[in-house]
Amino acid sequence: MSDGLKQRVVTAIILLIALIALTLFTRPFIFAAVVAVIVALAAWEWAAFVGIEGIALRGSYTLALFVMLMAAASISGFSGSADTSISYQVVLILGLGLLWWCIAAFLLIGYPENSAAWNNKFKISLMGLLALVPTWTGLVALKYALPSGYLVLGVVIMVAGVDIGAYFVGRFLGARPLAPRLSPNKTWEGVLGGLVTCCAVSALLLLGAHRYLFELRPPQVSILLLSCAITTLFAVVGDLLESMLKRNSNLKDSGSALPGHGGILDRIDALLAVTPSSVIIMMLTLDQVH
Repeated sequence: MSDGLKQRVVTAIILLIALIALTLFTRPFIFAAVVAVIVALAAWEWAAFVGIEGIALRGSYTLALFVMLMAAASISGFSGSADTSISYQVVLILGLGLLWWCIAAFLLIGYPENSAAWNNKFKISLMGLLALVPTWTGLVALKYALPSGYLVLGVVIMVAGVDIGAYFVGRFLGARPLAPRLSPNKTWEGVLGGLVTCCAVSALLLLGAHRYLFELRPPQVSILLLSCAITTLFAVVGDLLESMLKRNSNLKDSGSALPGHGGILDRIDALLAVTPSSVIIMMLTLDQVH
């Protein structure tokens, strides 16, 4: 095993342990605070996509994102208690995020011919806010809805399933390029592999939830399994959008915070795009919206 691969594996193991500990063993308020710090660090990296240079200016963009997180927390009714359910205000914030990711899909289709329509500092800054704030809101809402953290881990594991399935199937069976101008290594076969893996892990998650957490009716199971297609779609969109922004900024990675993996955005790009739709579908299906 090469030194680079060893470093990547070690970092992945540490991240996995930290994720499980954060999700399962913290109270919702602490979870929200820690995830806010992670999202703020991601905003710092996003500033590089914008072309913002200097500690003061990048710090200002990060601070603006943090203020918006606090506003989202206030609107959503997040507090120190652990009995907060998903509100329609949360769904509204997630809906704005979902709208943005639908627009992002069209930007990818028209790239690079449409670059002049979005390639300015204001619009790329707004992209970051629309990507990061709804993701934080959705993950925190899931933690409040089920403090055990199972729903949060479910979303993360589904996204990881897409990523892992796409990587291995694409590597060994990939033949038809998906978006050669954005990411030459991604293939349609990889997307199919990601979908199949997502469906498999989702079935296991639903089985575990049904046996140990709450009863699931057949229509609920069907809807949640079918939503794997949406999860896979947005995971691909999130991955490709970050590739587009890195190409636009002449960056190889979004940052260097994670040895062997690049920046934080390099690890959560798919999660950013998946969270709004997944949380909306999950909460409406499980009757968690009031």
